[in-house]
Amino acid sequence: MKTILAYGDSLTYGANPRPDGLRHAYENRWPTVLEQGLGGNVRVIAEGLGGRTTSFDDGSASSDRNGARILPVLLDTHKPLDIVIIMLGSNDLKPAIHGRAITASYGIRKLMQVVRGHFVQPGDIMPKLLIVSPPHLVPTKHAEMGVHFGGDAAIAESKLMAGYYRTRAAEYGAEFFDAAEVAHADPLDGVHLDPANTRAIGTGLVPVVKSMLGL
Repeated sequence: MKTILAYGDSLTYGANPRPDGLRHAYENRWPTVLEQGLGGNVRVIAEGLGGRTTSFDDGSASSDRNGARILPVLLDTHKPLDIVIIMLGSNDLKPAIHGRAITASYGIRKLMQVVRGHFVQPGDIMPKLLIVSPPHLVPTKHAEMGVHFGGDAAIAESKLMAGYYRTRAAEYGAEFFDAAEVAHADPLDGVHLDPANTRAIGTGLVPVVKSMLGL
């Protein structure tokens, strides 16, 4: 059976936009929907952590949110892998991190370098890469989340991410998918997705992944 690693943040974890809401049910998380859409021929391993960045430290976190530092451990944990899907960058837009879409794309480039440089031993299987640009941030009346993510400036930057990510993916021969074309953040907190939009990402990825795997 082929294996995919879905590497992301709270959008991959299935975070609820309601402040008191529970994590989305397993069947509503996009990696689950992707696996189901592939007809049982592929295992999709979800590795989503709330607050995870592409490659930057967050000193306020109780766990390591630097995506570049943790990724090698997960590559070894789950190998052999056929595809690594990376959907990160929304947290990079926080003013406390760096707040720029282009810098997030440099973090994505770093992650691709990590994958490419990891599988170099004899017998290693080099997985294919699929870079996913996350849905745009949207205006919210949730005061803390709006400020935490940078308000209007962050929303504007989030709309630039797909262009930069597409460029970075092309540099490394990776496939690209713009999740903003199929999913929209919930205004309840301006960042996270309701179950329907979370599922939409998985559904949207099915034909892309099928093509990559020759299914």
